[in-house]
Amino acid sequence: METKQWSVRIDISESGKDTHVHAVLVTMNGTVLKGQGHARRHPRDRAVPEIGDELAAGRALIDLGSRLVQLATADMAESAPL
Repeated sequence: METKQWSVRIDISESGKDTHVHAVLVTMNGTVLKGQGHARRHPRDRAVPEIGDELAAGRALIDLGSRLVQLATADMAESAPL
């Protein structure tokens, strides 16, 4: 059984009530995919940075996952027999 390892880097930046996340996936063959996520704290909510981090990171990973599925779909179409 072959084991592969892909790395995902999550970069989180906060500015006031906004949290932005960049998720970057690097596969073993060097393919790089990027996802973005954003969260904004409502003015009446308590300032709990972890919540914004979690929401923005989750959204970035969902975006990254969608892009990965799109890539796989395109690869399948290219490799389909004529």
